[in-house]
Amino acid sequence: MLFGNDRSETREVFFRSWEKFHKGETLEPGEQLVIDVLHRHPEYHRVVGDRAGYADYEWTPESGETNPFLHMGMHIAIAEQVGTDRPQGIREAYQRLAAGMGDTHAAEHEIMECLGRALWEAQRSGTQPDEQGYLECVQRLARDKGGPAQ
Repeated sequence: MLFGNDRSETREVFFRSWEKFHKGETLEPGEQLVIDVLHRHPEYHRVVGDRAGYADYEWTPESGETNPFLHMGMHIAIAEQVGTDRPQGIREAYQRLAAGMGDTHAAEHEIMECLGRALWEAQRSGTQPDEQGYLECVQRLARDKGGPAQ
């Protein structure tokens, strides 16, 4: 499992991956995925480079802050979903959206809106996320903003 069961364990994966990367140590595949996401988000380098300052820091939407660990975690979740094609059909929708936008990173940010909504609704209702509803949201994006169907 790439991430732990709580916020501290999850954040530790990011801190440890960043440290290993900078020491030139061999990275596990999950750690390499973290580093790949970090390379696309240089604005978060200071956060993962400062365990003492950010291990317990609270980002609040009310103050207009984005939680970098949540943001990067969503990138990783999308990469894993696309890699395993779960829910089935997400890989095709992602590829179509990315082709139409000409930018995989921007496509992931679009998909994050669907993922965030699915997670919020599940948390609000106390249920598992609605995979079918999530997939349909991503497929709508692919139809509206993506390239031609394959």
